[in-house]
Amino acid sequence: MNRAVTLDDLIVASIALAAGLVAAFLLRMLLRWLGRHASRTRWGGDDVIVDALRTVVPWAAVAGGAAAAAAVLPLTRTVRHHVDQILSVALIFVVTLTAARVIAGLVRTVTQSRSGVAGSATIFVNITRVVVLAMGFLVMLQTLGVSIAPLLTALGVGGLAVALALQDTLANLFAGIHILASKTVQPGDYIRLSSGEEGYVVDINWRQTTVRQLSNNLVVIPNGQLARTNMINYTRPEQKLTVLVQVGVGYDSDLDQVEKVTTEVVAEVMAEITGAIPDHEPAIRFHTFGDSRIGFTVILGVGEFSDQYRIKHEFIKRLHRRYRDEGIRIPAPARTVALQQHSAVIPHQRAGVGMPAAGQEGMGTAALLDR
Repeated sequence: MNRAVTLDDLIVASIALAAGLVAAFLLRMLLRWLGRHASRTRWGGDDVIVDALRTVVPWAAVAGGAAAAAAVLPLTRTVRHHVDQILSVALIFVVTLTAARVIAGLVRTVTQSRSGVAGSATIFVNITRVVVLAMGFLVMLQTLGVSIAPLLTALGVGGLAVALALQDTLANLFAGIHILASKTVQPGDYIRLSSGEEGYVVDINWRQTTVRQLSNNLVVIPNGQLARTNMINYTRPEQKLTVLVQVGVGYDSDLDQVEKVTTEVVAEVMAEITGAIPDHEPAIRFHTFGDSRIGFTVILGVGEFSDQYRIKHEFIKRLHRRYRDEGIRIPAPARTVALQQHSAVIPHQRAGVGMPAAGQEGMGTAALLDR
């Protein structure tokens, strides 16, 4: 268009731009109201979606108002083309960021709902975010008229060189993906490595796995090392587990009474202590005739690995008190050692017979002779 800009054009363009701003404000208020309702639901995904829409929808309304204002102005074809490109790139940028936030947030919500205690597998979140941002960047380049075919070719050739230079990093990345995909270890699991480290898996990211010990210290393990080492997962295939407590009673004890009393204490602990399994069936197994006691094993049920310390603590206290009330003796370890002194008869003793040195009396040794 070659005509000059008139006052009517400016007024109409201003109205269109103002309408876009008002629409953005109203939409943001509407989405804020939806966010309050979404926070009341049990699913966390709707909170992520509404929060992301609060960013993209107002900007889309502003971009629509700006596009409408540009449409009513008598701009040249070149200027209009550049304005459309700028608005399109801005809108694609906002949509890309919003899509990355939504998809990454949904992935985080899914991993947290399936991982148990305080879990977040950031390796999947980061990969998802990078993929979405890369796709949005390529779309923006295509919108600006930049051919992405040579760029993809260069990335393919350069990716080989990068892969050779970052072998350890890529090994840890794929090891982390393999660990999560195989579900041998998930965030929230309690594991013990063959090297002795143990604790809750806090996070598995693109390079390393973070384990929080019961002392609240963090142990950082490379994913490749974690995939190669032997470990015990105390959370899988189920979180509930049994713990063994070794007990011993004197030989003069009535074993039927011991079993009955111990069973009652186990049932009491299982019903009253937090973290125990109330429907756990008490199990007592006698197994050893020891030096001073008859040994047996008590099997307790706990809901989660760290609960065992509190449950064993309460069980030992209550069992000791009950045995004392019932007159059941828990003998201390004892061993009887018999010493026998031997005297040697020497038929021909000469003068100067040596006496036993200090500390040798009663040790079962013969007199020293000076022949």
